[in-house]
Amino acid sequence: MKPIGYWLNRTDKALTDHMNSMLAEFGLTRLAWQVLNVVEDDPGVTDRAVLDHLAANADADALTAAIEAVVADGWAARPEPGRLTLTDDGHARLAEVGERVDAFRALSTAGIPDEDYRTAVTVLERMTRNLETGQTASDPGSASAIS
Repeated sequence: MKPIGYWLNRTDKALTDHMNSMLAEFGLTRLAWQVLNVVEDDPGVTDRAVLDHLAANADADALTAAIEAVVADGWAARPEPGRLTLTDDGHARLAEVGERVDAFRALSTAGIPDEDYRTAVTVLERMTRNLETGQTASDPGSASAIS
């Protein structure tokens, strides 16, 4: 059996490659789509907040480029310097993209029961917290940090 790191890297690459391919007709990448979702969830969000929210997904240069791309392509606008909001056209186009993303999600989880998916996410979350905090479930006082 290959180690988990192998499958994490390969899965992320497969997700990114397939999503980038699927989103290309909309002029988007997976990262730009993620930026748009943050902006949709928090109209008027600051660039800094987008960078902080998506820091685990990409470095600041890649995120800044994605932010500028969605502004240049008319998905988002700047109601004031350093802030982002979706344009009316961006809202409409993002709804159309959402239908494709739903199909992508269905494809990527085909044959995986909901319980297995939740277990996989829970295990990855626990591993991440263990490594980020240096605590394990057996450490005193660490249960609340990883539950």
